[in-house]
Amino acid sequence: MAEFKSSATDSGAVESVPTQAFDVVVIGGGPAGMAAALAAHKAGARVAIVEREQHLGGILRQCIHPGFGLSHFKQELTGPEYAQRFIDQVHATDIVLFLNSMVIGIDSGECASGADESAEDGVTHTVTLMSRDGMLQLTGCAVVLAMGCRERTRSEIKIPGSRPAGVFTAGLAQRYINIENLKPGSRAVILGSGDIGLIMARRCTLEGISVEGVYELMPYANGLRRNVKNCLDDFGIPLHLSTTVTRVIGHDRVEAVEVSQVDEHLAPIPGTERIVPCDTLLLSVGLIPENELSVGASVELDPRTRGAVVDQSLQTGVPGIFACGNVLHVHDLADNVTTESERAGAAAAAYALGTGAGAVPDCELTVSPAGVAGYAQPGRITTVALTKLNFRVRRPVNAACVRILADGEELFVDKVRAFKPSVMESFPLPAKVIQHALDLGASEIILSVDPVEEA
Repeated sequence: MAEFKSSATDSGAVESVPTQAFDVVVIGGGPAGMAAALAAHKAGARVAIVEREQHLGGILRQCIHPGFGLSHFKQELTGPEYAQRFIDQVHATDIVLFLNSMVIGIDSGECASGADESAEDGVTHTVTLMSRDGMLQLTGCAVVLAMGCRERTRSEIKIPGSRPAGVFTAGLAQRYINIENLKPGSRAVILGSGDIGLIMARRCTLEGISVEGVYELMPYANGLRRNVKNCLDDFGIPLHLSTTVTRVIGHDRVEAVEVSQVDEHLAPIPGTERIVPCDTLLLSVGLIPENELSVGASVELDPRTRGAVVDQSLQTGVPGIFACGNVLHVHDLADNVTTESERAGAAAAAYALGTGAGAVPDCELTVSPAGVAGYAQPGRITTVALTKLNFRVRRPVNAACVRILADGEELFVDKVRAFKPSVMESFPLPAKVIQHALDLGASEIILSVDPVEEA
């Protein structure tokens, strides 16, 4: 039994906290967590999943629209159907579930006497969680972070005006409609053209809620093209680009919003203001990886993605802690989350069981974006091997190419093609290119997406 010193320690009281030991502890029971747990279990690890909700499935439980599974299952599924396939697989194993449990901290230390010392460096991690049954500590040689992401709120984008009822994030409105069977309003304006905002424009319309329009700050839609067509065009919902909400009007309930066009610097243009009557404002203004636990565990974050800096095995800078899914970087497709998370789970199991090759890094290279590339993952290269680099561009370009640079020298150039911010791109970095960078004595590889003038 581990000892946990609470605030009662001042009076000499020490509480004893139950402890359970595993090889791999996965935090998060959504698509990323389940895929990682199943991969770790397949590799022979003793696995636990900690999930704060009472059900596995994560955000997919409320995503009742189709479009999932086309890559992974070669079928078009709804979110709940996609999640259920993994839930069934988890229940068919001896993976231990801790539902309705909130993780409050991750601590690292030397392996205790009698603990599994197969992990490199003899480090064990302690995950402390709280549930209705009290406090519990789970120990593991590896931890997989799969907490997903959260939505930006009104306070983070600082919309002026009063603070009436009727302002929701798009995901919250989706939960109200699809799970709670609650109607958020009757006449809605949607700010932001991310995928969830586009999908909710259609969902509201199907539920009899009038959608006055989708307003997007940027001069282009931020969601996938298929969602613009299927959710807006097919339902006659207008998309207003280079336009934003500049004021919320109402006392007890939203009565209207003021919208304004913006210039090339994204600043509202005086004189373009107009009032749009509505009783509901839905915000689809971006997602942020849920990394408070990561910071508490001393995991380094990438300021561009606000997710962890990882190497090719998806291991963070803290040995034995891995990250995958939307907590690492925001994905466009759940299928991509699954593929990435399976890699993280397998790597975590290999680390915990001491079966992984490359325990000692072959090299240490950082990966940085340039040109119109907004970020690049993984942020570190520690092995000379074929590496899949994921990235997004910061703005749409009709013609651009990926260039790999090191120490001022161009090592690789890909073909010219179009790029969109809504699509997560991937690029296979050959082992010989990594070796070339090392031969040059470089400490950094640059992934640059450079626009090309069309002839």
